[in-house]
Amino acid sequence: MNVIIEQIEKRQAFFQKFSKNIYLMAIKDGFLGAMPVILFSSIFILCAAIPPIFGVTLPAGLVEWLWKIYGYTMGVVGMLVAGTTAKCLAGNINRKMPDGKVINETSVMLAAICGFLLLAITQVDNGFDVDYMGTKGILSAFVSAFITVNMYKFCVKRDITIKMPKEVPGSIAQNFRDVFPFSFSVLSCALIDIASRYFINAPFGEIFSKLLSPLFEGADSYFGLALIWFLVPFFWFVGIHGPSVVKPGLAAPLFGNAEANLKVFTEGGHPELALTENFGNFIGELGGTGATFIVPIIFIFLMHSKQLKAVGKASVVPVMFAVNEPLLFAAPIILNPYFFIPFLIAPVANVLIGKFFISVLGMNGFMYVLPWATPGPIGTVMSTNFQPISIVLAITLLVVDFFIYYPFCKAYDRVLLKQEAERKDEEDEIEEIDPDLSDDQAAVLADNIDEVQPTKATSANSPVADATDKGLKVLVLCAGAGTSAMLANALEEGAKETGKNVVAKAGAYGSHYDIMPSFDLVVLAPQVNSYYDDIKTDTDKLGIKLVGTKGQQYIKLTHDPKGAINFVLRAAREGNA
Repeated sequence: MNVIIEQIEKRQAFFQKFSKNIYLMAIKDGFLGAMPVILFSSIFILCAAIPPIFGVTLPAGLVEWLWKIYGYTMGVVGMLVAGTTAKCLAGNINRKMPDGKVINETSVMLAAICGFLLLAITQVDNGFDVDYMGTKGILSAFVSAFITVNMYKFCVKRDITIKMPKEVPGSIAQNFRDVFPFSFSVLSCALIDIASRYFINAPFGEIFSKLLSPLFEGADSYFGLALIWFLVPFFWFVGIHGPSVVKPGLAAPLFGNAEANLKVFTEGGHPELALTENFGNFIGELGGTGATFIVPIIFIFLMHSKQLKAVGKASVVPVMFAVNEPLLFAAPIILNPYFFIPFLIAPVANVLIGKFFISVLGMNGFMYVLPWATPGPIGTVMSTNFQPISIVLAITLLVVDFFIYYPFCKAYDRVLLKQEAERKDEEDEIEEIDPDLSDDQAAVLADNIDEVQPTKATSANSPVADATDKGLKVLVLCAGAGTSAMLANALEEGAKETGKNVVAKAGAYGSHYDIMPSFDLVVLAPQVNSYYDDIKTDTDKLGIKLVGTKGQQYIKLTHDPKGAINFVLRAAREGNA
């Protein structure tokens, strides 16, 4: 097993490089920017679709109003994602542009939306065919965004622009500077649309979906689903945020299939597509990447080592809401050879079972887009329209995951028990030398820990604790703002306990660029540490301090409010680390 781990670690640089591809990051961040629209619309679709299940007939006017809101939010999400993806990609490229050369992100958004309309939408009598305005047009949105940003980059770098006299106000001059790149971008999409209609007699958006439909059909197969949810935990296991690497290329079917399932269901058919966003969240990633929902429960009730019991108690609630970083880094599961096999196999087993329930046993495919943090078993029942068989599926998955994880947890527990016994002997020897040491102090000496120990390294009376009297604004970043909220909450609590003027906010990597200038210090959670160099470029320009954290260190900080305060104050004084 150690040989396997060594081989994986040797390729970690490649995985990190792949996950930081600017186009994949733009897709992920573009969807993140549109996520409030998606979640908002899901509320209204549930309100319209759920009452009839229980025999409740809503007034026709109310139903029409609910579906209207859905149509003007989720129904135009393709157009919105074209703009947000272009903005995110432009922001990423701007950080690498020569001094004085900047892409206008607002203008890029407008151009990408116009390009999307040309690529995806067909003009009909008295209006537009809106069929591809929503999730069906996602691929056209990406193509429009990528063409637009690269056209702007080309023009801005070569100063292809209309130059105005210096007396003209900057805001007006900027509009003229954007005329050429805007025109070239929109005309490029228009030419693609003309070529598509001329040679294939169909809009580009429709043809693009048809060309890739074999791939999507394969992805919805047993093999395709197994491959996807093998790769997601595989990347996470080597320290890369797996969903960020694998899912961007599947964005269209993940959301589009849910909409297609809902349409089939409302027409009285069987929604049979398995590959949907919530199928991944509640089945393949039940309790977070690696299908870890059952693991904290195993730790609490069936393990005997103090470490696993403590980790189980600390992580059981977050894991239920799919925030499993406390478990991944504290157990640890990441790069732990004992968990390599179950971490990869459990998600695969889950999606294969889920596919079987849909394709063979007649369970509905997932048809509603619910928040990813919905507890998996509850989300499964709701997303399949409250079918009783979905309850059977949820129970089956928990039982299967238990039997997959338990033998490996037990083997690791035995190793930890042996280590704890040896540590206890060492602590007893230290106590004989200095009986005044506390249990915690003896444990630190026995462990010979090299990592930062916030409470010991910086006591409340340390000069570090007085790093600033004028206030410190801290932004904590992780992949989805779940893990970062844990440290942000600890800092808020620590500020109240110590009286220090520290304000903390949790953020998600990718959506932090606009708010980062408002902060004095950025703290990276372990899952986004691989982006350290990229973020450092931004923080250096803004004069902001940056500090990264390690797994065990981060978890300890979240449980030590005073230590967390001392940690950020020291980081603010010492600078980037």
